[in-house]
Amino acid sequence: MFDTIAKADHIVLIAHVNPDADSLGSASAMYTHLIRLEKRVTLFCVTERVDHRLAFLPWFDKMRHRFPDNADLAISFDCGAAKRLGVEVNVPLINIDHHKSNEHYGDINVIDTTAISTTQVLFDLFNEHRIKINPKMATALYAGLLDDSHGFLAPKTDARSFEMAAVLSRLKAETSQAAVALFHENSLAALRLKGLMFEQMCLLYDARLVVHRVTREMMEQTGGREVDCEAALEESMGLPHVSLALMLRENRDGTLKGSLRSIGKIDVECIAQCFGGGGHFHAAGFELREMSLDAAYEKVMNIIKEEFR
Repeated sequence: MFDTIAKADHIVLIAHVNPDADSLGSASAMYTHLIRLEKRVTLFCVTERVDHRLAFLPWFDKMRHRFPDNADLAISFDCGAAKRLGVEVNVPLINIDHHKSNEHYGDINVIDTTAISTTQVLFDLFNEHRIKINPKMATALYAGLLDDSHGFLAPKTDARSFEMAAVLSRLKAETSQAAVALFHENSLAALRLKGLMFEQMCLLYDARLVVHRVTREMMEQTGGREVDCEAALEESMGLPHVSLALMLRENRDGTLKGSLRSIGKIDVECIAQCFGGGGHFHAAGFELREMSLDAAYEKVMNIIKEEFR
């Protein structure tokens, strides 16, 4: 992989559609490394309204939303499916990820499904190739680890996670800044949307399943953004007895976004794959087209109900 990078002149680093701290943090860490090599680099994300909480990441202000014409290599981060790139890539592509459901769409695929985050995959690669991690890189890598481990609360969190966090802390990662940005900062619109989602959520199967249905009207009424919905979904998993959470959200383009979270033995990646999606055992997602919210709800619930028989 690094031999391919060494031969390239203009490298595009791709964060996936609606990027999280893992995707953008991975891209940010690689950006720092590449500018040290005096490479021409473009940090690309097709999403123009990126989550404001990620503004603490190094090089956030360098992000561009148009894929350059003269690139000769692209690297994607934390993107399990080619459609999540948001753009057709016509140059050699390196695909770095940790999703079990990754489609291996790259010319070079670096996939480690044992990693809790893509930044952990990158952290291991940097160490394997004796690439020095400076404070900017450490902050970016830590952000992805912190976010994908849900603040070190995810079931996949292990000694490897904490060892990586300790190393990055010693390398002067901005650990407190990352935690505040990812888990404490909120907009008024986000709080309004969260309140509306909790007001309208349903508890089913003896309160073991929580369902959120988010309409375009709810988004417009509150001014909330897509990423704000995920926070409410995560919080609802803390309710007593809940083992599975579903969110269906109407997108601006008429599609529907489905998000699933679970604890225990329920494999939501398997559920998401029924609808062409993917992710992880306890966190997964999918997209539906040309279907109403009500029809999508019925279709997804027909699969989910089998988990509660």
